Amino acid sequence: MRTYSTTPFGRRSLSLAMVAAQAATRDFVAQPDASETAVHKWRLFRSLTEAKSPLGVTDRALSVLHALLSFHQETALTLPKGGTKAAAEEGTVPLAPGVVVFPSNKELSIRAHGMAPATLRRHLASLVEAGLIIRRDSPNGKRFARRGEGGAIEESFGFDLTPLIARANEIENLAEEVRAENRAIALLREKITLTRRDIVKMIETGIAEGVPGDWEARHGDYRALSDRLARKMTRAGLEALATELAELAGEITNNLETHVKRQKTSGNESQTERHIQNQTTNISDLEPRLQEGRVEPLGPIVEDTEGDRAGDLGGKLPDPKLEARAAVAPRAYPLGMVLQACPDIVDYAKDGEISCWRDLVDASAIVRSALGVSPDAWSQALDVLGEHDAAIVIAAILQRGDEIKSAGGYLRVLTAKARAGEFSLGPVLMALLRGKAGKTARERKRAG
Repeated sequence: MRTYSTTPFGRRSLSLAMVAAQAATRDFVAQPDASETAVHKWRLFRSLTEAKSPLGVTDRALSVLHALLSFHQETALTLPKGGTKAAAEEGTVPLAPGVVVFPSNKELSIRAHGMAPATLRRHLASLVEAGLIIRRDSPNGKRFARRGEGGAIEESFGFDLTPLIARANEIENLAEEVRAENRAIALLREKITLTRRDIVKMIETGIAEGVPGDWEARHGDYRALSDRLARKMTRAGLEALATELAELAGEITNNLETHVKRQKTSGNESQTERHIQNQTTNISDLEPRLQEGRVEPLGPIVEDTEGDRAGDLGGKLPDPKLEARAAVAPRAYPLGMVLQACPDIVDYAKDGEISCWRDLVDASAIVRSALGVSPDAWSQALDVLGEHDAAIVIAAILQRGDEIKSAGGYLRVLTAKARAGEFSLGPVLMALLRGKAGKTARERKRAG
């Protein structure tokens, strides 16, 4: 029985990885049903493409393998009937004319989309090292087939694709593991995206509805976690990030739910008191439109009789809208959050620093004049929004810069919405914070 050489021709060395691949192939050929195994070469190639990372091959090397497979005329990769168990046990590896392909470098380069000869040789070596193909080099290093009587191929020298048949199950299993890993990572990214959205919306709601809590600190925790999210993260890293985000979302949810329960309890007690004494009423009962967009919960006011109010005001009933507006507590936003969302206004502050609300109000007065806001529009904003909220609006208009063509007209629109109870500063600040964070992330991505 003839033994065929599997050592490379010329100065190329024989590595232990090549020896291991040849031994595994010989063991597979020695199996009684080896010749009955049929593998769809293109389905196997798809699995190879998905499992390229654990197999240690690159996309360029797979392009060369694709070209090699195209030289095999049949769609199915099968061993010929000539291979025997005895031959394998004796250490001989019979050449398989139906598995060995022998293209020239020129033809192989054309089918590999014009790959350069040096690059082609490098990727062929990587396929051999990965144990996906075996070199069957002739004595002079040429690739060819020797035909016998009748034109049948007796011997061929080139690249043996038998390892693909022998490792088909292994490759399929690796591809399935990669697919499962990718599915798990995709689900984790979806979970992280949904949790981040929930956190942002809940923080906006907490600020807009005046829920007690350190929302600036919560937003800082959220930004710190979001900054850890990268395009290339391992499954373990994503799982840890998803867990921490879920914990933060749970804390915020508990805070909001506790506030809602307290409001319900307070509402029940107020309803009982009105039923017994009929002495108090909610301001929202007098002006339902004020229920929307308010930051602070509206407290009860004492209801005077019409006669008393008429007597106090010279027989004229007071405007209920003015009473309602006067009864609303001033809205409170953390100064640090305002400055984080609108940092440009610091340039207009005295000594370039804003350390208290009075500094912000003084700076907004300067900015108001610089933006061309008329004294009348500013006066109306102060009457409706109050000093602090009007200053925040001016800071937000300054921060948006060129996006707003007429600062005075924009301020009048916001004032009208606030007068109708349809405006809240919470979403405005959160939008500016998100825009600033997105800009920072894009700059970091371009720099990195």
